[in-house]
Amino acid sequence: MKTLVVGLGNPILTDDGVGVKVAYEVEKAIMAASRDDIDVIEASAGGLRLMELMIGYDRLVLIDAFSAANGRQPGRIHRLTFDDLRDISPTQHSASAHDTTFVTALEMGRTLGLKLPTMISIYGIEVEKIYDFGDEPTPEVAAAIPKAVAAVLSELHLN
Repeated sequence: MKTLVVGLGNPILTDDGVGVKVAYEVEKAIMAASRDDIDVIEASAGGLRLMELMIGYDRLVLIDAFSAANGRQPGRIHRLTFDDLRDISPTQHSASAHDTTFVTALEMGRTLGLKLPTMISIYGIEVEKIYDFGDEPTPEVAAAIPKAVAAVLSELHLN
């Protein structure tokens, strides 16, 4: 099964880069395990661009900053499915005023007959600061990175 792991975010915007930081650590483990069926990338855009990156993969693991609607708990990790995205606000980089939502883009790609992942897991890490410049996350979010890495590696059967 060909798998794509995507770390979403901007690594110079404090907590917004948490998805990218998790993906870097996951990539190290994948390289150490010599797995050629798993690709890891970072991305800073969602919607159509993200959908295009997924073409040809069977499974997607997406990691992004997350702002919960019912109060913040920085560092809390949410594991979501694609169906969960239909019911909640999109993760930070899943939508743009100049694009469409990730959900809409994926459904459109499927309608067009593109080979897109049927298995989708999303790890949303609750954040505190996403607009401040800085290459280090806040302490609570930084503490969540090893936990998120472990969760992703477990899902990929690499632990």
